[in-house]
Amino acid sequence: MKVELFYSPGCSACVDRQAELRDAAREAIKDVEWREINILDSVDHAVELGVMTLPSIVIDGEVVFTSMPTIVQLRKELIERNRGHA
Repeated sequence: MKVELFYSPGCSACVDRQAELRDAAREAIKDVEWREINILDSVDHAVELGVMTLPSIVIDGEVVFTSMPTIVQLRKELIERNRGHA
């Protein structure tokens, strides 16, 4: 499972929460591929995926969160999607 967190470097809340969300994702799904993507460095990739707001979280190519989720929300989404792959 691939998770991409798109953020802006000027968003302190985004930067502050990245580590805790990454850790929660890795606890929920052991083989998760986690990427933190600075929108300024990857605008074309963000547009291809349909990222319109920041922060956004894309899971397996689908924009799932268009604002910063809680740890509980992220874990729930990842676990449910992982069950669908089993």
